Amino acid sequence: MHPDPGTPSQQRPTQDPPTPVDIAIVGGGLVGASLACALAPLIERHGLTVAVIEAAPLLDLAAAPWQPSFDARASAISLGTSRHFTDLGLWAAMVEQAAAIRRIHVSERGRFGATRLESDELGVQALGHVVPNAWMGRVLHRRLAELPLAWHCPASVEAIAPAAGGHRLTLSDGARLQAGLTVLADGGRSGLKERLGIASDNRPYEQVALIASVETSRPHQGVAWERFTAQGPIALLPLKGQAMELVWTHAAGEERRRLALADGDFLAELQDAFGDRAGRFRRVGSRHAYPLSLVTARETTRPGLAVLGNAAHALHPVAGQGFNLALRGVMDLVAALEAGLAEGRPAGDPALLEDFEARREGDRRQVVHFSHGLVRLFGIDSELLGHARAAGLVGLNLAGPLRRGLARRAMGLER
Repeated sequence: MHPDPGTPSQQRPTQDPPTPVDIAIVGGGLVGASLACALAPLIERHGLTVAVIEAAPLLDLAAAPWQPSFDARASAISLGTSRHFTDLGLWAAMVEQAAAIRRIHVSERGRFGATRLESDELGVQALGHVVPNAWMGRVLHRRLAELPLAWHCPASVEAIAPAAGGHRLTLSDGARLQAGLTVLADGGRSGLKERLGIASDNRPYEQVALIASVETSRPHQGVAWERFTAQGPIALLPLKGQAMELVWTHAAGEERRRLALADGDFLAELQDAFGDRAGRFRRVGSRHAYPLSLVTARETTRPGLAVLGNAAHALHPVAGQGFNLALRGVMDLVAALEAGLAEGRPAGDPALLEDFEARREGDRRQVVHFSHGLVRLFGIDSELLGHARAAGLVGLNLAGPLRRGLARRAMGLER
Protein backbone atom coordinates (compact mmCIF):
# COMPACT_ATOMS: atom_id res chain seq x y z
CA MET A 1 0.00 0.00 0.00
CA HIS A 2 1.31 3.44 -0.88
CA PRO A 3 1.49 6.01 1.92
CA ASP A 4 -1.28 8.58 1.99
CA PRO A 5 0.15 11.73 0.44
CA GLY A 6 -2.22 13.78 2.56
CA THR A 7 -4.36 16.70 1.57
CA PRO A 8 -2.92 19.39 -0.71
CA SER A 9 -2.44 21.69 2.27
CA GLN A 10 -0.31 19.04 3.98
CA GLN A 11 1.96 18.41 0.99
CA ARG A 12 5.38 20.08 1.00
CA PRO A 13 5.51 22.75 -1.70
CA THR A 14 7.70 21.93 -4.64
CA GLN A 15 10.63 24.23 -5.35
CA ASP A 16 12.02 24.88 -8.79
CA PRO A 17 15.56 23.57 -9.20
CA PRO A 18 18.33 26.21 -9.13
CA THR A 19 19.21 27.90 -12.40
CA PRO A 20 22.55 26.62 -13.71
CA VAL A 21 25.14 29.23 -14.71
CA ASP A 22 28.77 28.79 -15.67
CA ILE A 23 29.98 31.83 -13.71
CA ALA A 24 28.33 33.85 -10.94
CA ILE A 25 30.03 37.17 -10.20
CA VAL A 26 29.16 38.45 -6.73
CA GLY A 27 29.65 42.21 -6.93
CA GLY A 28 29.00 44.54 -9.84
CA GLY A 29 31.40 47.30 -8.78
CA LEU A 30 34.57 48.22 -10.64
CA VAL A 31 36.23 44.81 -10.27
CA GLY A 32 33.17 42.66 -10.87
CA ALA A 33 32.03 44.80 -13.80
CA SER A 34 35.54 44.68 -15.32
CA LEU A 35 35.48 40.88 -15.09
CA ALA A 36 32.07 40.67 -16.76
CA CYS A 37 33.31 42.90 -19.60
CA ALA A 38 36.49 40.87 -19.98
CA LEU A 39 34.41 37.68 -20.29
CA ALA A 40 32.61 39.00 -23.39
CA PRO A 41 34.79 37.08 -25.92
CA LEU A 42 34.37 33.84 -23.94
CA ILE A 43 30.62 34.35 -23.75
CA GLU A 44 30.56 34.71 -27.52
CA ARG A 45 32.97 31.85 -28.35
CA HIS A 46 31.98 29.29 -25.73
CA GLY A 47 28.41 30.27 -24.92
CA LEU A 48 29.23 30.88 -21.27
CA THR A 49 26.28 31.78 -19.06
CA VAL A 50 27.21 34.55 -16.63
CA ALA A 51 25.18 36.00 -13.75
CA VAL A 52 26.07 39.22 -11.92
CA ILE A 53 24.75 39.82 -8.39
CA GLU A 54 24.92 43.44 -7.23
CA ALA A 55 23.38 44.89 -4.08
CA ALA A 56 23.15 48.51 -5.28
CA PRO A 57 20.48 49.50 -7.83
CA LEU A 58 21.74 50.01 -11.36
CA LEU A 59 22.04 53.54 -12.70
CA ASP A 60 19.61 54.32 -15.49
CA LEU A 61 22.23 55.38 -18.04
CA ALA A 62 19.65 56.82 -20.42
CA ALA A 63 17.90 58.94 -17.80
CA ALA A 64 20.98 60.07 -15.87
CA PRO A 65 23.32 62.28 -17.90
CA TRP A 66 26.93 62.45 -16.77
CA GLN A 67 27.51 65.33 -14.40
CA PRO A 68 31.10 65.39 -13.21
CA SER A 69 31.28 66.26 -9.52
CA PHE A 70 34.06 68.13 -7.79
CA ASP A 71 33.61 65.66 -4.93
CA ALA A 72 33.88 62.49 -7.03
CA ARG A 73 36.37 59.90 -5.81
CA ALA A 74 38.94 58.80 -8.36
CA SER A 75 41.43 55.99 -8.96
CA ALA A 76 44.99 56.03 -10.26
CA ILE A 77 45.09 53.88 -13.40
CA SER A 78 48.53 52.59 -14.39
CA LEU A 79 49.69 52.46 -17.98
CA GLY A 80 49.37 48.68 -17.91
CA THR A 81 45.77 48.92 -16.70
CA SER A 82 44.87 51.41 -19.43
CA ARG A 83 46.28 48.96 -21.97
CA HIS A 84 44.08 46.20 -20.57
CA PHE A 85 41.06 48.49 -20.91
CA THR A 86 42.18 49.29 -24.48
CA ASP A 87 42.14 45.55 -25.24
CA LEU A 88 38.58 45.42 -23.87
CA GLY A 89 37.52 48.32 -26.10
CA LEU A 90 36.81 50.58 -23.11
CA TRP A 91 39.73 52.97 -22.77
CA ALA A 92 38.66 55.44 -25.49
CA ALA A 93 35.53 56.19 -23.44
CA MET A 94 37.27 56.16 -20.04
CA VAL A 95 39.98 58.59 -21.08
CA GLU A 96 37.34 61.26 -21.89
CA GLN A 97 37.20 62.15 -18.17
CA ALA A 98 40.76 61.14 -17.24
CA ALA A 99 43.73 63.30 -16.29
CA ALA A 100 47.16 62.12 -17.41
CA ILE A 101 50.01 61.64 -14.92
CA ARG A 102 53.11 62.93 -16.69
CA ARG A 103 55.40 63.18 -13.68
CA ILE A 104 55.53 61.62 -10.21
CA HIS A 105 57.32 63.58 -7.49
CA VAL A 106 58.20 61.77 -4.25
CA SER A 107 59.70 63.64 -1.30
CA GLU A 108 59.84 63.80 2.50
CA ARG A 109 58.85 66.97 4.34
CA GLY A 110 61.78 68.56 6.18
CA ARG A 111 64.39 66.47 4.35
CA PHE A 112 66.62 67.21 1.41
CA GLY A 113 66.09 64.87 -1.50
CA ALA A 114 63.36 63.84 -3.87
CA THR A 115 62.70 61.33 -6.63
CA ARG A 116 61.10 62.31 -9.92
CA LEU A 117 59.69 59.94 -12.52
CA GLU A 118 59.07 61.50 -15.94
CA SER A 119 56.96 60.09 -18.76
CA ASP A 120 59.40 61.50 -21.37
CA GLU A 121 62.29 59.64 -19.76
CA LEU A 122 60.40 56.37 -20.18
CA GLY A 123 59.26 57.12 -23.72
CA VAL A 124 55.53 57.16 -22.94
CA GLN A 125 52.92 59.91 -23.18
CA ALA A 126 51.74 59.32 -19.62
CA LEU A 127 52.83 57.26 -16.62
CA GLY A 128 49.19 56.63 -15.86
CA HIS A 129 45.85 58.40 -15.53
CA VAL A 130 43.43 59.40 -12.79
CA VAL A 131 39.80 58.57 -13.57
CA PRO A 132 36.70 59.37 -11.48
CA ASN A 133 35.29 56.09 -10.17
CA ALA A 134 31.77 57.08 -11.15
CA TRP A 135 32.86 57.59 -14.76
CA MET A 136 34.70 54.27 -14.86
CA GLY A 137 31.60 52.57 -13.52
CA ARG A 138 29.43 54.28 -16.10
CA VAL A 139 31.64 53.15 -18.99
CA LEU A 140 31.76 49.58 -17.68
CA HIS A 141 28.02 49.33 -17.16
CA ARG A 142 27.30 50.83 -20.56
CA ARG A 143 29.29 47.93 -22.03
CA LEU A 144 27.59 45.37 -19.77
CA ALA A 145 24.19 46.50 -21.04
CA GLU A 146 25.24 45.13 -24.44
CA LEU A 147 26.13 41.65 -23.13
CA PRO A 148 23.80 38.66 -22.57
CA LEU A 149 24.22 38.63 -18.78
CA ALA A 150 21.74 37.53 -16.14
CA TRP A 151 21.48 40.54 -13.80
CA HIS A 152 20.28 40.15 -10.22
CA CYS A 153 20.18 43.75 -9.07
CA PRO A 154 19.50 44.89 -6.48
CA ALA A 155 20.13 41.55 -4.81
CA SER A 156 22.51 40.04 -2.29
CA VAL A 157 23.64 36.51 -1.54
CA GLU A 158 21.67 35.19 1.43
CA ALA A 159 23.23 31.73 1.42
CA ILE A 160 26.16 30.10 -0.35
CA ALA A 161 27.28 26.48 -0.03
CA PRO A 162 29.50 24.07 -1.96
CA ALA A 163 27.52 21.71 -4.16
CA ALA A 164 28.31 19.13 -6.82
CA GLY A 165 30.13 20.93 -9.62
CA GLY A 166 30.40 24.30 -7.91
CA HIS A 167 28.34 26.31 -5.42
CA ARG A 168 24.66 26.88 -4.78
CA LEU A 169 23.61 30.47 -4.14
CA THR A 170 20.33 31.71 -2.70
CA LEU A 171 19.67 35.37 -3.48
CA SER A 172 17.55 38.00 -1.77
CA ASP A 173 15.46 38.43 -4.93
CA GLY A 174 14.28 34.83 -4.61
CA ALA A 175 16.56 33.39 -7.29
CA ARG A 176 18.59 30.24 -6.71
CA LEU A 177 21.71 29.61 -8.78
CA GLN A 178 23.93 26.59 -9.34
CA ALA A 179 27.25 28.15 -10.39
CA GLY A 180 30.19 26.22 -11.81
CA LEU A 181 32.48 29.10 -10.80
CA THR A 182 31.58 31.69 -8.18
CA VAL A 183 33.73 34.82 -8.13
CA LEU A 184 33.71 36.92 -4.96
CA ALA A 185 34.31 40.50 -6.11
CA ASP A 186 32.19 42.20 -3.47
CA GLY A 187 34.85 44.04 -1.47
CA GLY A 188 36.23 43.31 1.94
CA ARG A 189 33.16 43.58 4.16
CA SER A 190 30.49 41.30 2.66
CA GLY A 191 30.99 38.39 5.05
CA LEU A 192 30.79 35.78 2.27
CA LYS A 193 34.42 34.75 2.77
CA GLU A 194 33.76 34.16 6.45
CA ARG A 195 30.63 32.14 5.69
CA LEU A 196 32.76 29.89 3.51
CA GLY A 197 35.45 29.59 6.17
CA ILE A 198 38.06 31.62 4.27
CA ALA A 199 40.26 33.37 6.81
CA SER A 200 42.14 36.62 6.20
CA ASP A 201 45.27 38.08 7.70
CA ASN A 202 44.46 41.59 8.93
CA ARG A 203 47.25 43.99 9.91
CA PRO A 204 45.69 47.30 10.97
CA TYR A 205 47.92 50.30 10.34
CA GLU A 206 46.16 52.33 13.03
CA GLN A 207 45.77 54.93 10.29
CA VAL A 208 42.87 56.56 8.48
CA ALA A 209 42.90 58.00 4.95
CA LEU A 210 41.15 61.35 4.62
CA ILE A 211 40.06 61.74 1.00
CA ALA A 212 38.77 64.86 -0.73
CA SER A 213 39.04 66.86 -3.92
CA VAL A 214 41.05 70.09 -3.67
CA GLU A 215 41.65 72.92 -6.11
CA THR A 216 45.05 74.55 -6.51
CA SER A 217 46.01 78.07 -7.52
CA ARG A 218 47.95 76.95 -10.56
CA PRO A 219 47.57 74.15 -13.13
CA HIS A 220 48.93 70.82 -11.88
CA GLN A 221 50.49 70.05 -15.31
CA GLY A 222 49.95 66.35 -14.79
CA VAL A 223 52.16 66.06 -11.69
CA ALA A 224 51.26 63.50 -9.02
CA TRP A 225 52.75 64.25 -5.63
CA GLU A 226 53.67 61.82 -2.86
CA ARG A 227 54.81 63.78 0.19
CA PHE A 228 55.86 61.92 3.34
CA THR A 229 55.35 63.89 6.53
CA ALA A 230 55.76 63.14 10.23
CA GLN A 231 51.95 62.88 10.50
CA GLY A 232 51.64 60.51 7.52
CA PRO A 233 51.92 60.53 3.71
CA ILE A 234 50.00 63.04 1.60
CA ALA A 235 49.22 62.14 -2.00
CA LEU A 236 47.86 64.57 -4.59
CA LEU A 237 46.66 63.12 -7.90
CA PRO A 238 45.79 65.28 -10.92
CA LEU A 239 42.17 65.52 -12.03
CA LYS A 240 40.68 67.42 -14.94
CA GLY A 241 41.09 71.17 -14.72
CA GLN A 242 42.92 72.43 -11.62
CA ALA A 243 41.40 69.90 -9.24
CA MET A 244 43.43 67.21 -7.48
CA GLU A 245 42.48 64.11 -5.50
CA LEU A 246 43.85 64.37 -1.95
CA VAL A 247 44.68 61.25 0.07
CA TRP A 248 45.92 62.39 3.48
CA THR A 249 46.92 59.68 5.95
CA HIS A 250 46.30 60.32 9.66
CA ALA A 251 46.91 58.38 12.83
CA ALA A 252 43.59 56.79 13.78
CA GLY A 253 41.42 59.33 15.60
CA GLU A 254 43.35 62.40 14.52
CA GLU A 255 41.29 62.70 11.33
CA ARG A 256 38.10 63.52 13.26
CA ARG A 257 39.23 67.02 14.13
CA ARG A 258 40.13 67.80 10.51
CA LEU A 259 36.86 66.38 9.22
CA ALA A 260 35.06 68.91 11.43
CA LEU A 261 37.16 71.95 10.43
CA ALA A 262 35.73 74.77 8.34
CA ASP A 263 37.00 74.65 4.77
CA GLY A 264 39.38 77.58 5.21
CA ASP A 265 40.93 76.13 8.35
CA PHE A 266 41.30 72.71 6.71
CA LEU A 267 43.04 74.21 3.68
CA ALA A 268 45.39 76.19 5.92
CA GLU A 269 46.44 73.04 7.78
CA LEU A 270 46.89 71.15 4.52
CA GLN A 271 49.06 73.97 3.19
CA ASP A 272 51.19 73.89 6.32
CA ALA A 273 51.63 70.09 6.13
CA PHE A 274 52.27 69.82 2.40
CA GLY A 275 54.07 73.06 1.61
CA ASP A 276 53.83 75.26 -1.48
CA ARG A 277 55.14 72.91 -4.17
CA ALA A 278 51.71 72.40 -5.75
CA GLY A 279 50.66 76.04 -5.31
CA ARG A 280 48.05 77.40 -2.91
CA PHE A 281 45.09 75.26 -1.94
CA ARG A 282 41.96 77.34 -2.38
CA ARG A 283 38.98 74.98 -2.41
CA VAL A 284 38.06 71.61 -0.88
CA GLY A 285 35.12 69.31 -1.53
CA SER A 286 33.42 66.84 0.77
CA ARG A 287 35.80 65.00 3.08
CA HIS A 288 35.59 61.26 3.74
CA ALA A 289 37.63 58.99 6.00
CA TYR A 290 38.52 55.32 5.59
CA PRO A 291 40.42 53.14 8.10
CA LEU A 292 43.52 51.50 6.64
CA SER A 293 44.64 47.91 7.03
CA LEU A 294 46.58 45.37 5.06
CA VAL A 295 44.08 42.55 4.53
CA THR A 296 45.04 39.43 2.57
CA ALA A 297 42.84 36.38 2.14
CA ARG A 298 44.60 33.15 3.04
CA GLU A 299 42.83 31.44 0.15
CA THR A 300 41.98 33.06 -3.18
CA THR A 301 40.84 29.89 -4.94
CA ARG A 302 38.96 26.71 -4.16
CA PRO A 303 37.31 24.27 -6.54
CA GLY A 304 34.53 26.34 -8.08
CA LEU A 305 35.56 29.57 -6.31
CA ALA A 306 37.84 32.57 -6.96
CA VAL A 307 38.35 35.71 -4.87
CA LEU A 308 39.21 39.03 -6.54
CA GLY A 309 39.77 42.69 -5.67
CA ASN A 310 39.47 43.95 -2.10
CA ALA A 311 37.95 40.64 -1.09
CA ALA A 312 41.38 39.13 -1.85
CA HIS A 313 43.67 42.00 -0.84
CA ALA A 314 43.10 45.45 0.62
CA LEU A 315 46.23 47.62 0.46
CA HIS A 316 47.39 50.93 1.88
CA PRO A 317 46.82 53.63 -0.78
CA VAL A 318 50.38 54.96 -0.44
CA ALA A 319 51.51 53.30 -3.68
CA GLY A 320 48.22 53.62 -5.56
CA GLN A 321 48.29 49.97 -6.64
CA GLY A 322 45.04 48.51 -5.29
CA PHE A 323 42.80 48.67 -8.36
CA ASN A 324 45.68 47.99 -10.75
CA LEU A 325 46.54 44.80 -8.87
CA ALA A 326 42.87 43.82 -8.90
CA LEU A 327 42.52 44.32 -12.66
CA ARG A 328 45.58 42.18 -13.32
CA GLY A 329 43.80 39.52 -11.29
CA VAL A 330 40.75 39.91 -13.54
CA MET A 331 42.81 39.51 -16.69
CA ASP A 332 44.74 36.52 -15.31
CA LEU A 333 41.49 34.79 -14.38
CA VAL A 334 40.13 35.34 -17.90
CA ALA A 335 43.39 34.01 -19.40
CA ALA A 336 43.18 30.88 -17.22
CA LEU A 337 39.51 30.42 -18.17
CA GLU A 338 40.32 30.79 -21.85
CA ALA A 339 43.08 28.17 -21.64
CA GLY A 340 40.92 25.78 -19.62
CA LEU A 341 37.85 26.12 -21.82
CA ALA A 342 39.97 25.44 -24.90
CA GLU A 343 40.88 22.11 -23.27
CA GLY A 344 37.25 21.33 -22.49
CA ARG A 345 37.44 22.07 -18.75
CA PRO A 346 34.47 23.65 -16.96
CA ALA A 347 34.87 27.14 -15.51
CA GLY A 348 35.24 25.92 -11.92
CA ASP A 349 37.74 23.17 -12.68
CA PRO A 350 40.38 22.89 -9.89
CA ALA A 351 43.30 22.65 -12.35
CA LEU A 352 42.08 25.76 -14.15
CA LEU A 353 41.92 27.68 -10.88
CA GLU A 354 45.37 26.40 -9.87
CA ASP A 355 46.63 27.91 -13.13
CA PHE A 356 45.01 31.22 -12.17
CA GLU A 357 46.58 31.16 -8.70
CA ALA A 358 50.01 30.39 -10.19
CA ARG A 359 49.65 33.46 -12.43
CA ARG A 360 48.72 35.68 -9.48
CA GLU A 361 50.86 34.62 -6.55
CA GLY A 362 54.14 36.35 -7.42
CA ASP A 363 52.58 39.63 -8.55
CA ARG A 364 50.34 39.83 -5.49
CA ARG A 365 53.20 39.07 -3.09
CA GLN A 366 55.51 41.71 -4.60
CA VAL A 367 52.90 44.49 -4.60
CA VAL A 368 51.79 43.71 -1.03
CA HIS A 369 55.41 43.73 0.20
CA PHE A 370 56.21 46.95 -1.68
CA SER A 371 53.17 48.83 -0.35
CA HIS A 372 53.63 47.53 3.19
CA GLY A 373 57.35 48.31 3.10
CA LEU A 374 56.72 51.93 2.10
CA VAL A 375 54.29 52.39 4.98
CA ARG A 376 56.75 50.98 7.47
CA LEU A 377 59.82 52.76 6.07
CA PHE A 378 58.31 56.23 6.13
CA GLY A 379 56.26 55.61 9.25
CA ILE A 380 59.28 55.25 11.54
CA ASP A 381 60.28 58.55 13.16
CA SER A 382 64.04 58.34 13.49
CA GLU A 383 66.67 61.01 12.84
CA LEU A 384 69.17 58.46 11.52
CA LEU A 385 66.57 56.70 9.37
CA GLY A 386 65.32 60.07 8.16
CA HIS A 387 68.75 60.91 6.78
CA ALA A 388 68.96 57.45 5.20
CA ARG A 389 65.57 57.94 3.53
CA ALA A 390 66.64 61.32 2.16
CA ALA A 391 69.86 59.82 0.83
CA GLY A 392 67.85 57.00 -0.70
CA LEU A 393 65.54 59.43 -2.51
CA VAL A 394 68.52 61.36 -3.85
CA GLY A 395 70.29 58.17 -4.86
CA LEU A 396 67.19 56.83 -6.56
CA ASN A 397 66.85 60.06 -8.51
CA LEU A 398 70.47 59.73 -9.69
CA ALA A 399 70.30 56.00 -10.47
CA GLY A 400 68.43 56.16 -13.76
CA PRO A 401 68.15 52.42 -14.57
CA LEU A 402 66.92 51.53 -11.07
CA ARG A 403 64.42 54.38 -11.06
CA ARG A 404 63.15 53.43 -14.50
CA GLY A 405 62.82 49.79 -13.44
CA LEU A 406 60.71 50.76 -10.42
CA ALA A 407 58.63 53.04 -12.61
CA ARG A 408 57.92 50.28 -15.13
CA ARG A 409 56.80 48.01 -12.32
CA ALA A 410 54.54 50.72 -10.88
CA MET A 411 53.06 51.26 -14.34
CA GLY A 412 52.13 47.60 -14.50
CA LEU A 413 54.50 46.87 -17.39
CA GLU A 414 56.64 44.37 -15.44
CA ARG A 415 55.90 41.83 -12.74
